[in-house]
Amino acid sequence: MKNQKGFTLIEMMIVLLVISVLLIITVPNISKHSSNINSKGCSAYAKMIEGQIQAYKIEQNTTTQPTFTELASKNYLKSAEGKCPDGTELEITPDGRVIPANQ
Repeated sequence: MKNQKGFTLIEMMIVLLVISVLLIITVPNISKHSSNINSKGCSAYAKMIEGQIQAYKIEQNTTTQPTFTELASKNYLKSAEGKCPDGTELEITPDGRVIPANQ
């Protein structure tokens, strides 16, 4: 018989088993961290808006708090929605902080 090179069915099954076990271990860990990632992303977005509020107040020479619409109309923000990327509503407090609307 000729010397044939290749993988046997058993070897292929073992490789698929190892890959399956690795996927079973990693996928749940990734999904657990998605909410943590979203909250940190929202926090970073709120800090960025606070910086834009300060820039607006300096450049417009005002002490009043702008609204999201004013910030967007003057090109300090791309959108006047006032939402995080995950959909959380934001509000601007009288002292210039940006917090989630439900707090």
